[in-house]
Parts: sequence; structure tokens; C-alpha cells
Amino acid sequence: MSAAMPLYTTLAHSHLIKLIDHFHIQDGYAAVYEWFNGECLHPHWLFAEKPKHTHPDSSFYKFRQLPVEKRLQSLNAIYSFHKHVEFKGYVAVDFYDGSIMYDFAKDITKICDIDFYRTSPTVNDIGENFWGAKRTKSPEEFILGATIDSRTKVFTMGAIAFGLLGGELDHSYSKWDASRTLYEVALRAVSHERELRYSNIHEFKAAWEAAQI
Repeated sequence: MSAAMPLYTTLAHSHLIKLIDHFHIQDGYAAVYEWFNGECLHPHWLFAEKPKHTHPDSSFYKFRQLPVEKRLQSLNAIYSFHKHVEFKGYVAVDFYDGSIMYDFAKDITKICDIDFYRTSPTVNDIGENFWGAKRTKSPEEFILGATIDSRTKVFTMGAIAFGLLGGELDHSYSKWDASRTLYEVALRAVSHERELRYSNIHEFKAAWEAAQI
């Protein structure tokens, strides 16, 4: 954990939770963050997979009931942060809805848990169990020795869009809540063939923003 702490300084951003202090303690290591009154969008400790999507107290369910405009605002924050990550020469590793916190009172989105982010490019040094949720991992994140780079993370950004606006692993248009133009951007992002995706998050975000006009 201590090795991850410099990431919060290197990748500091208005949409990332702010690290205040970190230090060794008797039984481990402690990190202190500025308080953010948000709810994690993957509340697995309270709701199993189906209740997460259906229980009225589930933060994920509540988020999915928000107007599309508010969900798009949240995605724009997520994409702005990851464009920044890319600019800094890093790639997101283990980013999924459990890394997203949302303040329902103020409609503010923050990113947390960036402990496994790496300098770009990197490689899948674990294999099928490479860090991340199966619903947001690209095909190469299941293959030992595969390159993990900006094009990989374009897939993750598209998968997050389908999680917050669509049918998660079901990429059909019938499950999509936003416009057709945004759907086409997200669908290209999650292409299983790397060369068909946007080349980087900067390009993806530009296409995403153009589709909202």
C-alpha cells in the first residue's frame, strides 16, 4: 500500500480523492484522505450482484435512476481524470465502478482506489486474473504478456459507459439510455479488436464530447 501513495500526488486532480497523510502503524499501513461525502457505486459489502442492480438503497441502483444528463456529467468527470492520467504517462489498472464515488446531494463524482495504476505502457504480468473486474477488463487484460496501454484503457472507459448508461456486458442498443451517437462512440471503444478502438483516451474523449453536441 505504501508504494501506491506517490500516485495520489503524481496524479492529483480535482476528480481524485485527496491524500492528506500516510504512515506506518503497528499492524500495517494507514492512509488518510480528505473526507468526501460520496457513495461507492459497487457496494458489494451490502448488496450481492442482483440486489446491487435492483435494491432501492443500492448506490448503483440509485445512480442508474438519475437523469441521463447527470450520469453523463459523472462520466465526463471520469473521462477528464483519465485523460489527465494518460497525459501524465500512466494507465488505469483495476478501475471499475468500485473506484467511483458519487455525492447524490451535490452531484459530484470522485475517483478513489488508484493503487494499481502503472506507468504506460505496461504488460499483463498475471494472466487471466490480471487486476480488474471482468465486466470492465479488455480482452488483453486476460492474456499473460499482453500490452496494457492507452488503447486498452479506451476499452475500460467504454465499458464504464455501458455500466452507467447501458446493459453492462450486454452492449445492445435496446439497453442504452443515451443518444445513438454516444452509443456508437462507446461501442467502438469496446471493440475486441484493439486496432478498431480509439487510439487513446484523448481521442476517445474528443469523440465522446462531440457526440453530446
